[in-house]
Amino acid sequence: MGKQNFMLGINAGSLTVRLADGESDIDAAQSLRYRVFYEEMTAQPSDEMAAKKRDFDRFDVYCDHLLVIDKDRPSGTDQVVGTYRLLRRSIADRHDGFYSPWEYNIDRVLENPGELLELGRSCVEAPYRNRATMTLLWRGIAAYVMHYEVPLMFGCASFQGIDPNAHKLTLSYLYHFHMAPEDIRPVAQPEHFVEMNRISKEEINTHAAIRSIPPLIKGYLRLNGFVGDGAVIDPQWNSVDVSIVVKTDLVTRKYRDKLT
Repeated sequence: MGKQNFMLGINAGSLTVRLADGESDIDAAQSLRYRVFYEEMTAQPSDEMAAKKRDFDRFDVYCDHLLVIDKDRPSGTDQVVGTYRLLRRSIADRHDGFYSPWEYNIDRVLENPGELLELGRSCVEAPYRNRATMTLLWRGIAAYVMHYEVPLMFGCASFQGIDPNAHKLTLSYLYHFHMAPEDIRPVAQPEHFVEMNRISKEEINTHAAIRSIPPLIKGYLRLNGFVGDGAVIDPQWNSVDVSIVVKTDLVTRKYRDKLT
């Protein structure tokens, strides 16, 4: 089965999902990432990124890039309206490893056998931030993990702003109610570790906490995802990050009927 064939037929109206096929597709994903992360949000680009109006790093060359394409738009950069960056262990081991370890110790994740998948650089253009687009992205990820037989995926997700106290309710809720089991638990690197347990479990207003969870993190939790121990402040991205781990069995069960 070819690299693209296992995603054929994942469509919704004018939108379709596929993997990037060549440099022009990756360029389109990097352009979308720049517009969302640096122009709409408040991340700080390097001078080279600002000049090229692209978000990029050394991992892009050997990652797979999942794309949501709007076929009603003119061909080119603007057709890509959503993206996820995907990095399998079998690929990371042949190159520079995973992206996550600069923030998190993922040794416990790596001890698990089989293929692993790191998720990153997730973004969707503002007019497309709806259930239909996110469902397409997750159907694409489900097809990917089924094709490559991935039992476990991980990555980071963010809160906007670098003050952890502004997110103390939600961070504490995640700590007390969604902490990953020890055998798959990432832990923030000591030099970056920020305590998530800022409010006691008994004091947490769970309804208020759930309402304040960013949509991407909420999506992972709906798939029985977990968080690692410790948050990380990332000044360049103007964010407070948490580590996410998701067992893929629920992902594939939820979307299997739509893929077969």
